[in-house]
Amino acid sequence: MSHLFNLAGFQLMIVLFSSHLLFPLRCVPPTENCATADSCQNSGQNVSILFWNVENLFDTRDDTLYSDEEFTGSGAMHWNYTKLQTKLSHVAKTILAAGEWDPPVIVGMCEIENRYVLNKLVYNSPLKPFAYRIIHRNSPDSRGIDVALLFRSERFVPIVTEWITIRFPFDTTATTREILYVKGVLPDSDTIHLFVNHWPSRRGGEAASAPRRNFVASVLRAKVDSIIQISQTDSQSSEPHHLVTPSPHHPLILIMGDFNDEPENESLHTILKARLGAGDLKPDDLVNMMYLLLNKEGSHKFREHWGLLDQFIVSGSLLDKQHPLQVDPGSVQIFKPAFLMEDDLKYLDSKPKRTYLGPRYKGGFSDHLPIVLGIRKIGN
Repeated sequence: MSHLFNLAGFQLMIVLFSSHLLFPLRCVPPTENCATADSCQNSGQNVSILFWNVENLFDTRDDTLYSDEEFTGSGAMHWNYTKLQTKLSHVAKTILAAGEWDPPVIVGMCEIENRYVLNKLVYNSPLKPFAYRIIHRNSPDSRGIDVALLFRSERFVPIVTEWITIRFPFDTTATTREILYVKGVLPDSDTIHLFVNHWPSRRGGEAASAPRRNFVASVLRAKVDSIIQISQTDSQSSEPHHLVTPSPHHPLILIMGDFNDEPENESLHTILKARLGAGDLKPDDLVNMMYLLLNKEGSHKFREHWGLLDQFIVSGSLLDKQHPLQVDPGSVQIFKPAFLMEDDLKYLDSKPKRTYLGPRYKGGFSDHLPIVLGIRKIGN
């Protein structure tokens, strides 16, 4: 996909959206999702998917249940409503720019504090005309940061939502983000299984923190295996027949997230069994689509090192050229327009323009770059 973006045209688009001149706005209440048969009426369309760690999208209030005090007016970051509005504007701008004139159908996100900031993003920004809906809940994470899924309601219908809580058997007091699992329907009644992840950080060192990421990988692998097993033993869909067609024998699985590990690390390559190549591929194998970018690009920069912590992983069934729904390997990219970047004066080249550098407010976007993937529909 080409992402040559005309900034002047984009700015005009933002003005028009804000003035309600381009599209009639739909009244969409901020409630959980309800699928209807009419929601999948569009057919034969390509679907773009974006994942982004948006770096500390907090509201301004102190939630006594979580350690979010630094992102308040009196906290270390001196966070306030003006800075929040700037952050929301940046996130909306990036999502729109990633899709040019057709924003992503599905947006996975992490480092979201709560439903309030998501509502502001979806219903009070230039994203509003595209009728995004929200799947989110507060996680057990000690800082209160969560994962979430946004979707364009006329292009995707969620039919099953599950939150997979992580409980470390070797540290019962530790908490982390849940894994979000969504089974849903794309145009033409294609069922797909989506996972949104934000695995434990490398705080304390990569080796010392690896057991936590390895454990989360084992939990995700078990869920993937259960989906495959159910599909093999029950080829008939349990959803209403007016909504979807029978499930394929091999499920279509797409995993996205900030894994805080590289594609070749043990958690992803050995435990999750996400392969780094598509040769001799079976439909139920998992393939890390970032293998095409290894040693070439990165989504996150630590000192001089560009890392691929943000990844898309898909089942082999989504790379099957005989299947009408296919991931386009050439579409996988790290979205890196100039407005997301700044010069790296210390380690040379460039780096993501982040919101904060330590306690110093920089007014940027995020310390991670978004990743984008395209799914195409072949035939009618």
